Amino acid sequence: MKDILRMTHQRELILEELGNCHNHPTADALYERIKKKLPRISLATVYRNLEILSEAGMIRKLEISGRQKRFDKEIEQHDHVFCVQCRRVDDIKYDQRRLVSLKEEQSRGYTISGCRVEFFGVCPKCQAKNEKEQAGKSKDDCNEGCSKSSCKRSRLSERQRVVLEVLATSDDVCANKDIAAATSLEPKQISCQLTALKKKGFVTSPVRCKYEITEAGRAVL
Repeated sequence: MKDILRMTHQRELILEELGNCHNHPTADALYERIKKKLPRISLATVYRNLEILSEAGMIRKLEISGRQKRFDKEIEQHDHVFCVQCRRVDDIKYDQRRLVSLKEEQSRGYTISGCRVEFFGVCPKCQAKNEKEQAGKSKDDCNEGCSKSSCKRSRLSERQRVVLEVLATSDDVCANKDIAAATSLEPKQISCQLTALKKKGFVTSPVRCKYEITEAGRAVL
């Protein structure tokens, strides 16, 4: 079919741009690249030509489970690994001869023509990003045994400190409107701060929609 497929300018450009991509692009991503050179081309045209080129065996169509189809200029048999976080797809070398063939009684009457191995995980770039974010969170958290007031106060934003101070000086539990009356904060802002303070264990809500400061909350002021 390669010999009889007419190579139009559109198809040549699609092959060229696909060859310039090393991330196994979707049709949508490839379209964004191609329309910079052919502004009048449509997404449907790119889709259609990718299918034609795939059927002709000139490119590979990757049908990763539950995700958009990806396309690959490399047509030699190989497998892929994809990142569950950023959806990046990379080539991977895997000896499929290690796979156990289906026995006749297991094939449910099918004539088996091949198989697809699908690996997934978290790519190096996302791992580094996750580690950086985790390190940032750990840096923000005070050590449990720390007794320095300056360190403890650094765990609070200015709005959180204002809300805690209202609760600390109140003789009873406070509702959002009580805190709003004692501060310049809007009800929505107060709700956000209370949610954050509850996660830190600085406030509790013994009564529906009313709050009081905990001992940990008093200690952090």
